[in-house]
Amino acid sequence: MTGLDETVCIVGGGGNGLGEATARALADRGATVVVNDLGTSVHGEGSDPEVAASVAESIRDDGGDATAHAGDLTEFAYADDLVTETVDEHGRVDAVLNFAGILRDDLSYKLDPEDWQAVVETNLTGQFTLLQAACEHWRDAAGEDGFDRQRSYLAASAHSARGNVGQVNYAAAKAGILGMTRSVSSEMYRHGVRVNALVPNAYTRMTETVPEEHRPYTREEMPPERVAAFAAFLASEHAADVTGCALYAGGDRVGVFSEPALDRVGVQPGGWSVEDLAEHFREDVAGDVDLTRTESFF
Repeated sequence: MTGLDETVCIVGGGGNGLGEATARALADRGATVVVNDLGTSVHGEGSDPEVAASVAESIRDDGGDATAHAGDLTEFAYADDLVTETVDEHGRVDAVLNFAGILRDDLSYKLDPEDWQAVVETNLTGQFTLLQAACEHWRDAAGEDGFDRQRSYLAASAHSARGNVGQVNYAAAKAGILGMTRSVSSEMYRHGVRVNALVPNAYTRMTETVPEEHRPYTREEMPPERVAAFAAFLASEHAADVTGCALYAGGDRVGVFSEPALDRVGVQPGGWSVEDLAEHFREDVAGDVDLTRTESFF
């Protein structure tokens, strides 16, 4: 049993890389898949509806059930249409998995304002539009009797959420996804909806923007299909009640990230003065915690 038979899944950014691999994994396990993609370059330039159409056609050629829905997830009206038209055509939406994203890297003091806005819009707003549309539908559809099975939203974050040189816009958007999913998971669990963030690690066209001599791995070492298997699991009934989590998948590994937590705490009755902090903060409060954090995580 795959846990995906007779389900309907929307895959945002399903035309390339992790989104494409996930669309195929879902279809292979019995899901009806709606492949969304605007068909832009890795830098968000241009558009091509054939990108989504070719993936859907390939899935059908392999015996799966898939349709294409090309459009821009930064537009709230389009995200609403995607969910509404999926329900009209297929009767339901069981899971949404959103991998849509672009890169426009530069150092913070050189970054063009348009590149900041484009990356945040695509990688963060483009997650919220679809999450909002799906949750609005699911809240209404659940009614008083609830669902026959939990619904699931999976948003793609990234290691860069921890901070990475030259990716301030991408890191900010991907870190925002972590707060977004924690917030919405708390709102939607009582309606039978789980919401998670996935930090994937795989060789995609984004990896190819890194000079070859600096790429951390090859496609053979970190194929998108291994991440897709975990994404498909999270869409299935086998992941019931897994919600509000930041999860990892890459290569031979899957995992769960810890929540943000205080490493150390210092207490000063009556409050801390500047002089108290100057005397005690580093040794007595921070202790052995590293306070100089400049590592790049790409």
